[in-house]
Amino acid sequence: VQLQASGGGLVQPGGSLRLSCAASGRIFTINVMGWYRQVPGKQRELVALLTRGGRTNYADSVKDRFAISGDNSKNAVYLQMNNVRPEDTAVYYCNARVGRPGGLTDDYWGQGTLVTVSS
Repeated sequence: VQLQASGGGLVQPGGSLRLSCAASGRIFTINVMGWYRQVPGKQRELVALLTRGGRTNYADSVKDRFAISGDNSKNAVYLQMNNVRPEDTAVYYCNARVGRPGGLTDDYWGQGTLVTVSS
């Protein structure tokens, strides 16, 4: 399974950016897709999760500013980032929890896309 993320770049404070991620390969089912971010010297942290059934979960720091959505038919997940702040600067990683027949799951990660918030 491969995850391809895109959409990062330079954005001014208060601006918007949309990240996209698509999973490909031998996929039985995807249970959860999400976005994490990491800055140098810090642990990777959760930004937002989306379950196959449509439930979402957000980090407190991005609630009411970011929105996660997905397309099950395309094995894709998106992150709409609005009103971004300099502290949102990070490498953003896409994650997929892929289910196997029988119930076991595997975690896969995309390559990361850099988001820089700066004027």
